[in-house]
Amino acid sequence: MAGMLALLGPVVALGYLANTIRRHAKKSTGLEERSTTSSAGGGAAAYETRKAVDEYVQFHFGADDDVMPYAAGPRSALDFPARCAALAERHCTALQDFNGEGPAPTALDIGCAVGGSSFALARAFTHVLGIDYSHAFVAAAQSLQAAGSTTYEAVVEGDVRRTFSASIPSDIDRTRVRFEQGDACKLSPELAAFDAIVAANLLCRLPDPQAFLADCPRLVKPGGVLVLVSPHSWLPAWTPKERWVGGYVGADGAAVMTTQGITAALEKDFELVEQVDMPFLIREHARKFQWGCSNGMVWRRRA
Repeated sequence: MAGMLALLGPVVALGYLANTIRRHAKKSTGLEERSTTSSAGGGAAAYETRKAVDEYVQFHFGADDDVMPYAAGPRSALDFPARCAALAERHCTALQDFNGEGPAPTALDIGCAVGGSSFALARAFTHVLGIDYSHAFVAAAQSLQAAGSTTYEAVVEGDVRRTFSASIPSDIDRTRVRFEQGDACKLSPELAAFDAIVAANLLCRLPDPQAFLADCPRLVKPGGVLVLVSPHSWLPAWTPKERWVGGYVGADGAAVMTTQGITAALEKDFELVEQVDMPFLIREHARKFQWGCSNGMVWRRRA
């Protein structure tokens, strides 16, 4: 699909993106005007709107001063997708094959949204696959891959909006990346194992996160790495309470935290090699932002 969009050109590619968003947006729910920073619910449909695409294009590719124009703001939270990719790059032993004798390194960006981490991973990994459940996000990522740049709208205040531009950095080989729609809870059994997987701000937006975690040993090569980054924002609108990995009180009255649940699910097949705070920032309008601090965990697949 990305190759077809490239042949059609950026204008047609953006038209394809707009048509895809219209096809999958849930117009009857009022979600088209709701920010993705809202905790009001909406489930996966919240990521099929034009507003969601615009917010995430800015989140992933917006210029620093466009996202956070204030010197007093938390600028260390910018470039979140690239920082997630850097965790994988730092710990992936397949990238340490300086003789070039091993196979080309591969990476999976699961829950890729509009592709920020996917493109960042392409700096180091020869083959990168980005998968997201949102048709609108995948269409936006494919359009960006084809054209290299796009425009998006951001709210200034109320009904006042401004158009910005965003682009893929010129040092990134966009042909290394491909995107497809898919379900992280039901990934294709035909997927080969990867040297690195990045799952950024995904886990607590899945309807069955345990199913995804149970599938991870199959998807990561021995010695490969799994980068799990999550704010642990569990909400019934996305995940039924009985499937939460953490954030609940057990039958014995003790609190079960998400890091405990992840560890219980992965420690048999993986070793925890790094844990780090990962701040992120999403602009809602010119004077309101969502600042969050996800927990980053890097797990190495046992041989």
